[in-house]
Amino acid sequence: RVRVRVFPPSRLDGLLFRNVTADVHLQTGASSENRARFYRQPDHAGVVVLILGAGNVNAITPLDVTSKLFNEGKVCLVKMNPVNAYLGPFLQIAFAELVAAGFLAITYGGREEGEYLARHPAVDEIHLTGSDRTFDALLWGEPGAAREARKRAGTPVLSKPVTSELGNISPVIVVPGRYTARQIAWQAENIAGGVTNNASFNCNANKMLVTGAPRTRSAELISSIEGVLRSAQPRYAYYPGAQLRYRELTAGRPHLDTIGTPGPGALPWTVIRDLDPNDRSEPAFSNEPFCAILSQTNIDTDDPLEFLDRAVAFVNTMLWGTLVATLVVPPAMRSDPTLRGALDRAIVALRYGTVGVNIWGAYGFALGPPWGGHPSSTPLDIQSGLGFTHNTAMLEGVEKTVLEQPIVNFPKPIHFPSHRTATSLGRRLAALEATGAWTGVSPVLAAALLG
Repeated sequence: RVRVRVFPPSRLDGLLFRNVTADVHLQTGASSENRARFYRQPDHAGVVVLILGAGNVNAITPLDVTSKLFNEGKVCLVKMNPVNAYLGPFLQIAFAELVAAGFLAITYGGREEGEYLARHPAVDEIHLTGSDRTFDALLWGEPGAAREARKRAGTPVLSKPVTSELGNISPVIVVPGRYTARQIAWQAENIAGGVTNNASFNCNANKMLVTGAPRTRSAELISSIEGVLRSAQPRYAYYPGAQLRYRELTAGRPHLDTIGTPGPGALPWTVIRDLDPNDRSEPAFSNEPFCAILSQTNIDTDDPLEFLDRAVAFVNTMLWGTLVATLVVPPAMRSDPTLRGALDRAIVALRYGTVGVNIWGAYGFALGPPWGGHPSSTPLDIQSGLGFTHNTAMLEGVEKTVLEQPIVNFPKPIHFPSHRTATSLGRRLAALEATGAWTGVSPVLAAALLG
């Protein structure tokens, strides 16, 4: 099958994200030549898509708008999520020309307004970023016997096309092998940063640590992760339902570590250890926490080949979601042909829309490759959703994006909790992206090197 290198797309991106690559794996029979279909042959006479905006990350809605407008040539009606409706006026300014020309409209409201717009005859398609429960209610109706009967009969209450991105219990699979103390410390912060970022209210937040033998080495990694979490102040749990989900998933746990002293409305960073990988009734395997929880389970082998086979089977069959997974692999896995072959097979076998190797898989959201759940999802079992957004290369027949970087990279990534210049670096990166001028590179590099 075809693989397409999509990152870095330029010398500038290669400089800013040193040693980071992204390859898109296409489905069987797909070709890299079949891209930008709307521009080659517009396939509709005019479509209005309703975008039900996400309430957590402020980049999601404008990225969805640009994907639908410029990749697919569709007029967009956005309903802001009540959690971050304050962003609406900023998007009005950012997209002012498109609003004035009638290609984009922004509106507000809650569930009732969303349902009304979804069923409005002027809306042809829907794109949803949210939860699988919202998707099922929209497509199949409210929970109950009637919904199940409609699913069996294949008769949804909504017949319009629906694309979606619906979250994930994101695994971090740590392959047994030889790691130096520096490599363990670096990856501990890489993993912890994927928990603390945005108070852990990310669909791609690290949520399930999958380790192997020897357990002493796994314990060293967990201890390092907890040390990083200890240095990060607990964050305000702003997303609705977080406190309830936290209580439900932590109640009665015998192996529970809570870290930090949370202020009013905040939750402590929490690690749930030693989950049974064979327990199909384990709530942490099926309920996305969407709060400050990282869980851990152990595959009891120190053989990297056996571990990879068992770990891939575990995350594919036991964990809910198909959005993103991260692999941490020892350096030998890149240089040894047998180990590299096993890694390649594992990457292909993982049923996730994005796989990160030694890099937090969430970077697939940020860097422009296709982003979405694995195409094995169906409307009856939606998992992390259907369809890909972003996709700046406008590829078709996408199966997954694979990002890679070395086990330790430099400079320090901006999501690391210990990053000392994240605020100034973020502002300088934004200024550079606004112009693309090489004169903006020096201020970015200066802030990055001080991180």
